Amino acid sequence: MQRLKDDIKSGNFHNIYLLYGEEDYLKRMYRDNLKKAVLKDSDEMNYSYYEGNSIDIKEVRNISDTLPFFSDYRIVVIENSGLFKSSNDFADYLSIMPDSTIILFVEKEIDKRNKLYKYVNKNGITVEMNQMNEHDTKSFVGMILKQNNKIIKEKTAEYLLQHIDNSMSNIKNELDKLISYTYGREEITIEDIDEICSVQITGRIFQMIDAVADSNANQAIQLYHDLLQLRENPMSILYLLTRHFNILLQVKSLNNASKSVIASKVGVPPFAAGKYMSQAKRFNTDSLKKMLDKCIETEYRFKRGMIGDQIGVELLLMQFVNH
Repeated sequence: MQRLKDDIKSGNFHNIYLLYGEEDYLKRMYRDNLKKAVLKDSDEMNYSYYEGNSIDIKEVRNISDTLPFFSDYRIVVIENSGLFKSSNDFADYLSIMPDSTIILFVEKEIDKRNKLYKYVNKNGITVEMNQMNEHDTKSFVGMILKQNNKIIKEKTAEYLLQHIDNSMSNIKNELDKLISYTYGREEITIEDIDEICSVQITGRIFQMIDAVADSNANQAIQLYHDLLQLRENPMSILYLLTRHFNILLQVKSLNNASKSVIASKVGVPPFAAGKYMSQAKRFNTDSLKKMLDKCIETEYRFKRGMIGDQIGVELLLMQFVNH
């Protein structure tokens, strides 16, 4: 990552870059930053973009062989091509590509045994961009808020991050809502988060599962009605319940793994991993599997008109409580 940052800052570029991994926001950000650094003030004449696994490689070669107009470089961006998971001879072309051309690959998945990957890794810069750790996530929140003249206490930031999806795109969206909501005021508070962010929904899902573990039917149903009052669709609530039980089942299978390992393997925020771990201990594996099966069965009945959506979720919760 540091080599990529250094290139963008210095203007001394490699000819080939590969950004890959699950964190789409980071990939987009560095893609755009590199493009801007390469093109400087020149127009889009020296920029070409290709996407998908049906890219015409011959066309890419032709445009890459074209010298830039009134600029030092031409940049070609290739996204989600599948070239790093298939057999191809594109690496042979890269070895003879003009020095004035920069090719940036942006991929979700790659195969490190792939010939093209091996060439780019040896001759260019490859950067894997996946879910951030706790420190980097906090730094990202701080950076966005500082840019908008906002402040947030560390405990408040942790409260936010415990309850939302850990993808940078989602974090950025929630921060944008908070920035707008607190217009004219500097500090962001827990009350602001409760009022405007999706923490209301995810928090109630956690509480609902706790109520199920306590066999407290009244509380589970009341929390469900709270979500309905927030105008959540019953099908959306069912999806969240299904996702939650699936996560608990995965956490259960990882036994006593650390929070960081669970966050990485399961795909939950590091700040929330502890909560999932604690909740998973309240159920045995068979119960979680049965609850997940009941969620899938309820969705099946919804889609075939065998049961109404709102009453269907209520009946589902009652089945959970009586598991």
